[in-house]
Amino acid sequence: MNNNQSFQAAAWRRLKKNKGAVLGIVVIVLAILVAVFAYFIAPDPSPFANRIILEISGEKPGFKQSFIKIKKDKEVAKTGLLKQLISGKEDAYLFIPIVKHEKKGDSIVVQKYIDEGISERQAFHLSQTANDPVVTKKFLLGTDKYGRDILSRLVVGTRVSLSVGLITVIISLSIGLLLGSLAGYYRGRTDDIIMWFINVIWSIPTLLLVFAITLALGKGFWQVFIAIGLTMWVNVARLVRGQVLSVRELEYVEATRALGFSDLRTIVRHIWPNIMGPVMVIAASNFASAIVIEAGLSFLGIGVQQPQPSWGLMIKDNYNFVITHNPMLAFAPGFAIMLLVLAFNLLGNGLRDALNVRGRI
Repeated sequence: MNNNQSFQAAAWRRLKKNKGAVLGIVVIVLAILVAVFAYFIAPDPSPFANRIILEISGEKPGFKQSFIKIKKDKEVAKTGLLKQLISGKEDAYLFIPIVKHEKKGDSIVVQKYIDEGISERQAFHLSQTANDPVVTKKFLLGTDKYGRDILSRLVVGTRVSLSVGLITVIISLSIGLLLGSLAGYYRGRTDDIIMWFINVIWSIPTLLLVFAITLALGKGFWQVFIAIGLTMWVNVARLVRGQVLSVRELEYVEATRALGFSDLRTIVRHIWPNIMGPVMVIAASNFASAIVIEAGLSFLGIGVQQPQPSWGLMIKDNYNFVITHNPMLAFAPGFAIMLLVLAFNLLGNGLRDALNVRGRI
């Protein structure tokens, strides 16, 4: 136990000295905090950051616009902190873009913004408006083709990318550890059957396999996570099999057999802890790959569906702006994908060096 603790302490010291890995950890921790508190951070805290204002669609970063807040026809229930943390807070008001406004008696008269140089005069009774009826909002990253705040959707979309990575890693580790351990520990016919199955799955292009599973399960939030997870266990299984084959004849495994321990206990309690270094490295790699695959599926239209924000879906909706007047609409989610994938790759490289598994994977 002391040797294990000292190894972990030494590995942590080596990891802290790796500047790339530390940078990756910082970015990942920040991304997790952004994902958890997304609806408190986002300028648009509505569910899925889906406040549609068509009049201000496709605006550039830094765009400012004044709005008059008009009460909705239906009464919107108050949202508790926990519910807002999980799913956002429904807008109690309609946000109507205006050019100018003035109060006249018990009414407020506005020039409603319709398009560049076009406005329409409208009047609202003060009982229809919020207590502070006119607000000015700045859209730091601009608006998409539906007039939604790009920054807000980018922030909320962090949840999708981190969720798909986490669920994919859980599924791939569960299947990969199980099959890889069985193949490596029992060898013989068990190994032959599992390796045949692994080679069959390995021979199918990942994207094609994801397409097939997605079509079978349907489009949606959870379906794409499961589909990606079911395609990424092969790497883990091959790695675990090789590690188990290399340690199954060592003295401590022989000792467990001599003491009469069950095969399950030997694998779970004694073999797995000693092969977790390489598995952690490949888990970080799979996390990064899952983010890219999810973005690709969403870009192709078979991943996360509207109105839920996904970075890949944001690129799909706005990529035509790259060659027109507002490339930031597609560049912002693309840069976010690049930064998060880079962070996990840097962490994976740091773990590989810190755990001394460079020559083992």
